[in-house]
Order: sequence, then structure tokens, then C-alpha cells
Amino acid sequence: MCLAIPARIEELTTPGNAIVNLGGVRKEISLALVDDAAVGEYVIVHVGYALQKLDQEEAERTLQLFAEMGQLDELREELTGGAA
Repeated sequence: MCLAIPARIEELTTPGNAIVNLGGVRKEISLALVDDAAVGEYVIVHVGYALQKLDQEEAERTLQLFAEMGQLDELREELTGGAA
């Protein structure tokens, strides 16, 4: 199953890229589709690309719903490409 996952930006790396964190999993993603993303903000991530920014409350609510459904580990795996 492919889903877009909320992730917090921890570090801006090369121009147009960032390191995001999802429950302790860190992954470099592209910010090419999102304008003005900053450290501390949440983005929706799908196949290595941030698709849009998301406010913290909505991101945390979404992650909590995934955890309640027992899907958070599967989403972490997707973010790391299966190398969790």
C-alpha cells in the first residue's frame, strides 16, 4: 500500500532537499514540489518527495490515527524503502 505520510523537517541539506523524521526514522527527501519549507515544519511525503506542508496539529493527529490502526510501522518501512 502506498500512502503519503506526515513527517517533520529536521534539517535542510542540499538546495531543494531535507532530512525528515518520522518516529525516529530519518530520511532525505526532495522539497522540489514545496515552496519555503523550513526546519520544524511538517510535510506530506510520498515516494521521497514532499507534496505539501501540513500544520503540526493535523500531522500529529494523522500519525496518531495511523498508530491506532497499527499502521505506523508499515509507514516507517515505506519511508525508509523497507530498511527499517
